Amino acid sequence: MSGTVDRWTTALRRGWRTGTLWPWCLGGIAAVCGYAVATVFHPGYLSADSNTQLWQALGDEPVNDWHPPVMALAWRILIGITGDFSSMAAAQAALLWGTLWVLARLTWRKTGSRGLSLAVLAVGFAPHIMNLTGVVWKDVHLAYALLAVFAIALTVRDLPPERVRSRWALLVLGVLLLVYAALVRKNGIPAAIPVFALLVLAAWPVPGRRRWLAATGVFVAVVLAAGAGVSAATAPLTTRVYAVIPVDDLVHVLTPAQVRTAAEQAGASDDLRDRLVATAVDCQKRQIASDAYLQCFPQDGPFDVTYLDRRADVIVRMWTQQMPRHWKGYVEYRGRVFSKLLFQSNQRFWNGTHVNAGARLHPDVRKEPLNDTLRSALQNYVTGFARDLPMLFQGWFWLAVSLVLVLRRRWPGPYSRELRLLGASSLLYVLAYLPTAPESNYRYVYWPALAGTVALTLVATAYAARRRAAADSLAGEPEDRPAVLPGGRAPETAPAGPREGADAVG
Repeated sequence: MSGTVDRWTTALRRGWRTGTLWPWCLGGIAAVCGYAVATVFHPGYLSADSNTQLWQALGDEPVNDWHPPVMALAWRILIGITGDFSSMAAAQAALLWGTLWVLARLTWRKTGSRGLSLAVLAVGFAPHIMNLTGVVWKDVHLAYALLAVFAIALTVRDLPPERVRSRWALLVLGVLLLVYAALVRKNGIPAAIPVFALLVLAAWPVPGRRRWLAATGVFVAVVLAAGAGVSAATAPLTTRVYAVIPVDDLVHVLTPAQVRTAAEQAGASDDLRDRLVATAVDCQKRQIASDAYLQCFPQDGPFDVTYLDRRADVIVRMWTQQMPRHWKGYVEYRGRVFSKLLFQSNQRFWNGTHVNAGARLHPDVRKEPLNDTLRSALQNYVTGFARDLPMLFQGWFWLAVSLVLVLRRRWPGPYSRELRLLGASSLLYVLAYLPTAPESNYRYVYWPALAGTVALTLVATAYAARRRAAADSLAGEPEDRPAVLPGGRAPETAPAGPREGADAVG
């Protein structure tokens, strides 16, 4: 027995010294952290949108496409497997921390530094990231799915050529996550395009035109097929929710009298004309600058999600007739809403009290109240940073970070091209809100915040690894840096292999 223990002890010490155990240690740390975060948010912080989708997921309310049917379907599947609606919030935490573990493991393999790999894991505890980890929102799903695809692309890029099956399995998983991201957020497609390019470049470092066209065609076909499959599985009511955007423009750019005239010219019914005029008057009176349909539009009884579906064509016709004539007012209005999104984002912390869900709060949610002690501790943590470092919660900062990521030609470390594409995804996502932002809300810039934080962390680790390599060349290897990494490789301090030249050219 003592000989067996000695052999195990010797093997563990050798594994720690050579670094073969550290990725598993990182996995254990990520699992503990993810469980802790899921515990804080249990059973999940739900907004009015979340409650609506929970009713749909449980089959207690018809599915509609005002919110993404794919999210209701995914939630329905999780509930069917686990029997508990809280599984969605737990799955979000698991996806984030699993992705961070993959990125931390890659950092360890590239730098051989335990401290730098732990720094990547620490992204999950950043106040502007952790604040929404357990909030069941489509914005959170988009962000975590895109980040997971980014981690998969980096992993595929570093796989040896002989790992063909692993490569294709990861690529299929990445495509599925990317398709989910495109379906879960109606304006997520611009953000998905650069991440799709990441997958293609990970599989083929120098793809030709035919390969690009083939890969794009396959991706579009999978998105269309998945959308059709989700529709077949959920049979969602059509709402044509996109019409809320022209409603916002019409009632804020035109005067009430002009709205009335525009409605008559477009052939709107008397009911729609009067409601639009009343919306313009009410928003002006209450000084509501956006989200007019939900804030000011008169409703007869309970909210009717199908009202716009029956009148969207007329509303769009009003918009196309009037906005070219009032283009200056339109530009000014959209600039006003977009600037507010960038500089005055609200809801930096969602406390999960469900106050705006009212009577629609599902009975299953009432049975599992939130932990007020943990919620208060998390709120103090987040709001304290929001007070002391407000730029972390503001869109302008992450827009600037994405611009820097895109415009700089070369970043240190092995992922220069990947960081630029990550920045491009964030940039396109923010800019897509310029003509469409319904209100000022931090969750609309959650993906740029997450992507920017991960990118800055990877850049910082690359700079630290470069300085460490320079110091090691003079002073020798430090104790916490393994002499040999798993597989018999020396720790990497710079990008290596055939991709280095491609990155440098890119």
